[in-house]
Amino acid sequence: MIRMRSTSLCLSAALAFTAPLAHALPTCNVHAYGAKADGVTKDTHAIQAAIDACEQKGGGTVLLTAGTYISAPILLKSNITLHLDKGATLLGSPDHADYPAKTEFREPGIQALVSAVNATNVSITGDGVIDGAGDSWWQMARAYKDHGVMGFDHPRPRLVVFDHCKHVLVEGVTLQNSPMWQLVPYYTDDIVIRNIKVLAPANSPNTDAVDPFSSSNIVIDHLYADVGDDDIAIKSGPANSPGPDAPSRNITITDCTFLHGHGLSVGSEIAGGAQNIRAERIHFTGTDNGIRVKANRDRGSDVSHISFKDIDMKDVKNALIISEYYPNILPSQDPTPQPITRLTPYFHDITVENVTATGSTSAGAIVGLPEAPIANVVLRNVHLSAQRGLTIAYATVSGSDVKVEATEGQPITQQAGAKVSLH
Repeated sequence: MIRMRSTSLCLSAALAFTAPLAHALPTCNVHAYGAKADGVTKDTHAIQAAIDACEQKGGGTVLLTAGTYISAPILLKSNITLHLDKGATLLGSPDHADYPAKTEFREPGIQALVSAVNATNVSITGDGVIDGAGDSWWQMARAYKDHGVMGFDHPRPRLVVFDHCKHVLVEGVTLQNSPMWQLVPYYTDDIVIRNIKVLAPANSPNTDAVDPFSSSNIVIDHLYADVGDDDIAIKSGPANSPGPDAPSRNITITDCTFLHGHGLSVGSEIAGGAQNIRAERIHFTGTDNGIRVKANRDRGSDVSHISFKDIDMKDVKNALIISEYYPNILPSQDPTPQPITRLTPYFHDITVENVTATGSTSAGAIVGLPEAPIANVVLRNVHLSAQRGLTIAYATVSGSDVKVEATEGQPITQQAGAKVSLH
């Protein structure tokens, strides 16, 4: 339960978190509570009994040794570490009826395989695996358009959710094959996600790796993601949200590797806004998108003070997208200004520095709404090589050492509302 911070973002909170827990806490081996770990028996009650017993002792470690533990949803508690030894797999029950319906994220949903609600000092650690057994859910999802996305019917469970929690650590484990989003801090504060893998087939629907949602003071370090949707998606409020929605703030993302997936995203569900985000030393290979900041008139807010630095991309379809037209990148026709509402996106103060992309289909786009142009995008030492170039419209973009190579058309296309100063 004692954590070492690589950043000062959460230092004071970390000290408050670790000091009361420095004394030895008990270990509750789930086998002592009846777990079989045979890959056949459902061990839900044994695992939950171990969690509850540790909580009654003031907290401790719930231990899963090597084996396969089939389980329905379990609920972590304050001062609990769920530790999975190497060779241990917590495998989601294949029976859909084992997953209770619930209101989650203010929408009709289904309980996640592992969750914590209003908990403090909660961790998931070890070298083991949490597997959502998502294939049957994906098959169901493919029968419906937009199945399981917030605001639609036919929800699916997520894999790991921290709901209104404080002081959270996820370290070492592999998360994979979630029915839907895989790791979601929701209205949660002080989070460290370090040295984890998040995996799902490239064609698995909505299997985002890590989705901080209206959460703050987050460190994501050495994340390896190879999934079917966003590798990271920072969110803060659904489309058409009536509000109120809290922002996501103070997020540091470092030394990550992304393979399949839709890239490093801010949005699209960003009705509460997002500020103070820093992403550095990120490696992309074969992702659909690289850097992506996205919203639309029905799901936006203030998105600002974002820095992307020291990033390389290879064979990424769209290298750099900052667009207020999600799910599209460009408007289908000349846009007409619309009235500004609480959900109008406002993107500003975004820096992209030391970024290279080779083998891209498109260098990307920086395109705002006519009623809410994107302000103060700064590009420094940005080299993009793609089949098609970079489009800029309703945006103010400046910078130096910017080189865009396109095999088709112009390297940089300026459309209405573009204010560009690059050299």
